[in-house]
Amino acid sequence: MTTEKRFKINEIFYSLQGEGRHSGEAATFVRFSGCNLKCPFCDTRHEDGVEMTVDEILARVAGNPAKLVVLTGGEPSLWATPELIEVLHEAGKYVAMETNGTHPIPHGVDWITFSPKCGMAHGADKLADFTANEIKVVDVGQPLEAYFTMHQRASATLMYLQPCFVADEREYAANVRRTVGRVLADPRWRLSAQLHRYLQIP
Repeated sequence: MTTEKRFKINEIFYSLQGEGRHSGEAATFVRFSGCNLKCPFCDTRHEDGVEMTVDEILARVAGNPAKLVVLTGGEPSLWATPELIEVLHEAGKYVAMETNGTHPIPHGVDWITFSPKCGMAHGADKLADFTANEIKVVDVGQPLEAYFTMHQRASATLMYLQPCFVADEREYAANVRRTVGRVLADPRWRLSAQLHRYLQIP
């Protein structure tokens, strides 16, 4: 299948998923460029990129043996289309998307990781209408109860709390301790430990 549509891609790489339900699984990551939010704790340099067609993306993805493909960013829902999802499915891939929830999710995504940013839990009416397979919250000390009433959450939605990464080792260690303590205090949460950071892999 060929198409003239082009997607702005920051990078495509093969590694282990370090976060959430699929942590530890081999995956091909397709990182789209650009985001509609400017979160102060964002640790991804995703602004730059090159334009690629569906076929060019597929060629890069198909060369890796893992079934799992993670569409990430930036904000992948600004770029990804049902056609891209369909082509990945035809190649035998299982498609996951990591999204901030502010833009409609293209049809056909197999696994939706919703990462609401600070304040979104109290402004859910501004978010897209979808059901998340998992909700992953970066812990910056904010109140947490509102995340359990977001309309993107269903009874089967997994809830992950993730320490906020910072470069300062002592501050990051304090963030980890805080997040672990909050999970212990409220076991409705699971810890998302960012496995790739501890293994020092991409």
